[in-house]
This record gives sequence, C-alpha cells and structure tokens, in this order.
Amino acid sequence: MSEKRKPLLGFMGKLPSGPALGNSGKTHCPLCMGLFQAPRLLPCLHTVCTTCLERLEPFSVVDIRGGDSDASSEGSLFQELKPPCLQPQTGILCPVCDAQVDLPMGGVKALTIDHLAMNDVMLESLRGEGQGLVCDLCSDRDVEKRCQTCKANLCHFCCQAHRRQKKTTYHTMVDLKDLKDCSRIGKAILCPAHPAEELRLFCELCDQPVCRDCAVGAHREHPCDFAGNVIHKHGDSVRELLKGTQPRVEALEGALAQVKDTKSALQQRVQAVAADIRTFSEGYIKAVEEHRDGLLKQLEDIRLQQENSLQLQKAQLEQLLADMRTGVEFTEHLLTSGSDLEILITKGVVVERLTKLNQVEYSARPRVNDKICFSPQEKGRCRGYEVYGAINTKEVDPAKYLHRARERQTASFTLLCKDAAGEGMGRGGDNIQVAVVPKDKKDSPVRTIVQDNKDGTYGVSYTPKEPGIYKVLVCVKEQHVQGSPFTVTVRKKHHPHPGVFHCCTFCSSGGQKTARCACGGTMPGGYLGCGHGHKGHPGRPHWSCCGKFSEKSECTWTGGQSTARSVLRTVAL
Repeated sequence: MSEKRKPLLGFMGKLPSGPALGNSGKTHCPLCMGLFQAPRLLPCLHTVCTTCLERLEPFSVVDIRGGDSDASSEGSLFQELKPPCLQPQTGILCPVCDAQVDLPMGGVKALTIDHLAMNDVMLESLRGEGQGLVCDLCSDRDVEKRCQTCKANLCHFCCQAHRRQKKTTYHTMVDLKDLKDCSRIGKAILCPAHPAEELRLFCELCDQPVCRDCAVGAHREHPCDFAGNVIHKHGDSVRELLKGTQPRVEALEGALAQVKDTKSALQQRVQAVAADIRTFSEGYIKAVEEHRDGLLKQLEDIRLQQENSLQLQKAQLEQLLADMRTGVEFTEHLLTSGSDLEILITKGVVVERLTKLNQVEYSARPRVNDKICFSPQEKGRCRGYEVYGAINTKEVDPAKYLHRARERQTASFTLLCKDAAGEGMGRGGDNIQVAVVPKDKKDSPVRTIVQDNKDGTYGVSYTPKEPGIYKVLVCVKEQHVQGSPFTVTVRKKHHPHPGVFHCCTFCSSGGQKTARCACGGTMPGGYLGCGHGHKGHPGRPHWSCCGKFSEKSECTWTGGQSTARSVLRTVAL
C-alpha cells in the first residue's frame, strides 16, 4: 500500500541541543560502539543491540524492590504511584540511564525491535559504499542492487535469478548508489507468527499489527483494518501526548536555570559575607581572630549544606530533563520518519514512557535560597572576651530562647522541626530527647517535660533548682540539633520590691515622721525619711526598700530594717 497522506506530526517544537547517548536515531550501540545488530527498544526509549543486552547481568525485581516499589532513573525525588509487583520478575538496568527494565516472559528477545534504528544502519551502510551489507537471499555476497518491490537487498547472482523468475521479472531494481539520498529504505516487516507474510493489517481489539493469516486465524472476527486506514487515529493520540510533554521540557529547563542561578548567587553571597567577616575581624587580638575563624567555618558549613542540597536537586532535574528529551526526540523522530507499521509497533512503548514521564513530580523552585547575611551587632564571648558578629540564615536560633531562666521557676522553649527543604514538618511523632544538666553536677540532671504539639513543634519545659550554668542537650532521632548542647545561665529567684517607688518619703507617707527610706536621706524636725532638697535625697524617684532608681528592677534588699538602712546607706554613698 502506497497511499499518500499528510505528515502525522502537526506541531514540531525545537528542542534544545544536547547529547543523547543511546538514542535510536543513531546507528551505533552505546555498549559495543558498533553498528546496531538486531537493536531492541527499551521502555526508557534507549536502543541497544540484542547481544549486548543479553550480556548484561539480570537481577530479581522482587529482591531489589522488595515487591512494593518501582526503582527507576528518576531517583527518590520523583516517585510515582504504581501497583506493587506481586510476582517474581527478572530485570536489567539500561546501560545509558540506569533505568530499571523489567524483562517480559520471553527475555531480551521479546523486547520491541527498533525498526527505525535498523533503517538508519542500512542508510549509513549505503552511504559507505555498501560496506557491511550482505544479500538478503543468500546471506553470503555483497549487495549490488535493491528490489523496491520486495524491499530486499540482492547480490549480483541473486539479482539475475530474481529477474529470471516469472513472478519477479517486472520488479523494480535500483542500484545502491541511487539510494544514498533516500530517507527510508527499510525492509518489509514480517509477521513473527507467519514469517512468510508481511504485517499489513492492524487489530483494534488486540491493539497490534497482524498479517493476513492472523486476520483469518487467531484474530478471526476481530475488527481489523489496513494500517494506512488507522494510522491517523493512533498517530494523533501520540501527537497530542507529545504536545503535552514538550512544555514540561521547557519548564524543567527553567527550573534548572533557576537552580544554577541560585547556586551562583549563593557562592557570591558567601564570598561577600566572608569578606565582611574578615574586614570586621582585623585589628582584634587572638580571641577575636579565633571568633572570626569560627564564623568562617560556620559559613563554610552552611555553604556546603546548601550547595549539596542544590547539587542534588540539579542532578535530579538534569536526569529527568534528559529522560524527557530522549522521549520527545524519539517520538518526533518516530512520527516524522517512521512508517505506519513502525509507529503502530512502537506506539505502546512510546505512550507508556511519555505517560510515565508526565506523571513525575518535581519541584520547580530551588530548595534553598541565598539569604545569608552577617550581623555585626550581635554580641558573643570568645576566650573570655566580648566579641561581635554572627551569621544569620533566617533560621531560629534556639540559644536566644534558652538563656533566660531562674531558680525554682519553670522555663520553657519551643523546638520547631523542619525538612530538608527548610519547610515545617507539619506533623509530630519524632523521637525528641532533651536533657538539662548543671555544669558542675553532671550526675544531677533536671527533670524535663516534652510536649508533642502534633504540628512539627515540641514544647519543652524544666525547673532548675539552683542558680548556675546549665547545659541543654536537644536531640532529634538520636542526633543533636544544630548548636546543641546550649549553655543556659540560671539566675537567682526574682525578688519583687516590698516598698514604694516614690519621689520622697515625706510625699509617699503623707508627712509621717517615722517613715524611712533606703536612700538614707533625712529631714530636719525629726523626720527619719528623705525629702526634696534635704540631706541624702538622691534627686530623682527611687524605691523606698532598696534605693534603686529603675522602677522595673529587681529588689536587692534581703535583711531587716536596720540592716537594710545601714547597708543601703553605704551603697548610696
């Protein structure tokens, strides 16, 4: 059948150029590097020689996957929902992309034959003056001509015999040199069940090409039609799937570009912050230099952590993009260069692969950002000296919420758990362990209470019995959180003011002569308390109990009236 028809592919998007090792549009096997010999098309749309595939070491799919997962080249980031494997099955790994290939019952030889690759090999052989081509009839001599009617390559002897036979006398014979500019010279595709019959029909019920004998035999009463009559319907479905796949390639390229830009911005920001740190640290003594080195090490750890996260996302996006490109390039080549039967034969593999790729989930946003800055205003201590400077990544520093605690008063803080992308977990159930231990009494830990809020946060509370320095150890799944152990200084119990905050004793007591004040001031006429402008008055408002000038301060008076007066008088002086 040689009916004319318009091209199947109505939309051709220009794909970015790049290496496509193993693409069946090529003519050489990616393993043996020689011309394809009986090429087989894998589910990942890479083509490999049959003998090369048979030399690969097979493995049990159940042993590898545990019977409940489908390992593939996309990696753990791009997981798909697929029914669990219930029966033992043999598999191999694609030598190009390491995708798992589940072998059918017939093994490697039951995989789909890549007729496009066979056509490309024959074209390349023709352009090389016929080197490597042998007669299709005798399989012994070099090819001289080609029968366009039989689609067979013939040597000189078989060509003469072909002309002498009555049945093939009028067949069209063409010299090989006249076929070098042709785009297709493929052989007739024969039926596997009836090798003498060519596949010309397509069974709609079984969704496969069949020959004439199959149509009157195993496919009797099945809806069968010539391949040329059904190619547009099936070709259009593949074309629509391709149209939906091509925009995803562009989206993946955009996501990959964002990751690369973010990585570059991260590196530049790290260098800028390192320069700020070095400039700020100049002129200081050894303690400040040690503090600077500590900041640089922390910055390097942040850079390594975030670059590793970006590198992992970059590798996963590149792998998915390579798989997408392979699928799109192969499908375009199939629809533009393949015959009706070749499209119908390969349709199932192509549709399955493109559908699988379109279902892959991926994050188009970089997992981390370059929001790193240096804060020189924050105070700290190094080797006993007060130093300034800290690195801020907009992460909550637990130490800020741990440093305030008082004896015999319950102190608390909240632990927020985040995933690798920096997002809140949104769920509880993690193994959280918190220990509060006095620095000088490591065998007397303080009792702690951890409350799971079921939203990724955990409330921690403890009550220190004595003032002093404590170590707070926070572990999630038996791993210390960043900064653990933390140092907490527990101060003495807060003492409220028993007196009044006044301008003078005379005003606050209503003129009572016996009222006293811790400031030590007195007034003539037998007044034991202070008054404005008189001896001992501090000249501003103060507490009557301890003499402090701050209204929100802690009271320091602990003795009796007389003791407090004498002591506070000395303090006032």
